[in-house]
Amino acid sequence: MNRYDLLGEGQKKLDYVLVLTVENFLQRRLQTIVFKNSMAKVGRQLVNIPSFMVRVDPEKHIDFSLTSPLGGGEPGRVKRKNQKKASGGGGDGDEDKE
Repeated sequence: MNRYDLLGEGQKKLDYVLVLTVENFLQRRLQTIVFKNSMAKVGRQLVNIPSFMVRVDPEKHIDFSLTSPLGGGEPGRVKRKNQKKASGGGGDGDEDKE
């Protein structure tokens, strides 16, 4: 329970465990933490489960996936095509001529 930050250090008794509510558990879900931090990558592991329970240690490692448009990875197909057109290098022969 301490690893999930559901109970404090001084709350290691059964009475404190029995007082836990559903909201305590929902606060540790990945989607709640991502929403609170306004950012879904945990450490080096891509997590695609919204109900993933996040422990206290990896909470500071939550970040965007590199493949996400917001993650700062390589640009997607459309963005690369638009960049190529903007730089004047659009003569790759794939365009349809009418």
